[in-house]
Amino acid sequence: GSSSAFSQEGLDYREDMRWNYVPWPWATIAVGCFLLKVFGDGTCNTGSCPAAYTHPSIPGLEPRRVSLLAQKGIRLEALEPFGARVTGLHLAKKPDEEVLQALQEEMAARGFLVFANQGRLSGEEFVAASEYWGGRKIHSTHGVHPKAPNRHIFRLSNDERHGILGVGPQWHNDGSFVEGAFSHAGYHIIEVPEGQGDTQFVHQGAAFEALSPAKREWWQRLTSVNSNSGVLHPVVHSHPISGQKSVWLHLGMTGAVIETLPPEAGGSRLLESDELTELFHDYNNLLNDGFEAGYALSYAYRPGDCVFIDNLAIAHRASPGAHDSPRKQGFRVLHRTTVKAMQPFAPQSPLPQVMNIQGPNPFGKGVWIAGGTGFVWDPFARLQN
Repeated sequence: GSSSAFSQEGLDYREDMRWNYVPWPWATIAVGCFLLKVFGDGTCNTGSCPAAYTHPSIPGLEPRRVSLLAQKGIRLEALEPFGARVTGLHLAKKPDEEVLQALQEEMAARGFLVFANQGRLSGEEFVAASEYWGGRKIHSTHGVHPKAPNRHIFRLSNDERHGILGVGPQWHNDGSFVEGAFSHAGYHIIEVPEGQGDTQFVHQGAAFEALSPAKREWWQRLTSVNSNSGVLHPVVHSHPISGQKSVWLHLGMTGAVIETLPPEAGGSRLLESDELTELFHDYNNLLNDGFEAGYALSYAYRPGDCVFIDNLAIAHRASPGAHDSPRKQGFRVLHRTTVKAMQPFAPQSPLPQVMNIQGPNPFGKGVWIAGGTGFVWDPFARLQN
């Protein structure tokens, strides 16, 4: 069953590191907050965006769903600029189908839901709650840390003794290497660091709307090729639940991008190195711009949080501080799960779902890179999956 969000493991760890956790005077904290506001990285924490601005293409909470959930004793509170917090529901007990459908539809529209006050879900409870969504079956493809409670939980930490280090520093969606891509992913915070341990999210439907008309037209003719599996996915797709057009590209595992040429030209081609470099920088800048344009945020976990995201609606990355050493920012442990696709996530016809990325370049020219993080679009960016 569930237990306290404050684990003995975390208390023991902090006791071992007690020389590093000297309480700061409140005046020092106030000065630090001022400096962060003035010289910060431009990101926006949930609920603290300038004037709580939300991009106009992100829908508000749907009143009918809010009312339905309220009748069941569940409160849905909009987060800014997107997402929502759920209270009055404990994930260890499966809700009825009407509740699950309403929550999944809100997740598709607003990107993610924070299930607050969950305490510490056991490994089995977290896996079971993950299977409430999407394809209703866990889909695990990751490495297993010795301290993971079961093989379906990807245990992440900033201390290698307690979890896997340094995962996901660039914008991405999980499962770009599988045909369907994961429908949803779960993030259950086990140890909340004293410092900055956020996950950053960006609404990919709003990002598409922020593109210029010329780029919207061009990106809708692009298809990415995963550098490890050769699986193809569209760079722009229509979300299967909300219907909203959304961008979708992995900045750390793409080995090629195919352009389907306009009808008058016919056929397709691979993008060249300079074109890929520009595309990846444009994509990264587009998502980063969301912090000021009201479609990106940095979510600061609270003890007991269990976050589920719609993996076809929002991209994510670890905040830079999440990977800092425990001595610098505190001890962090996060459990992640991934859920099987609801339906194929296929490229536009006549492109196949999979190509042999390990084989010779089928187009003769253009970028075609197999293995690892694929195309290196920025030699100074850390690309780790």
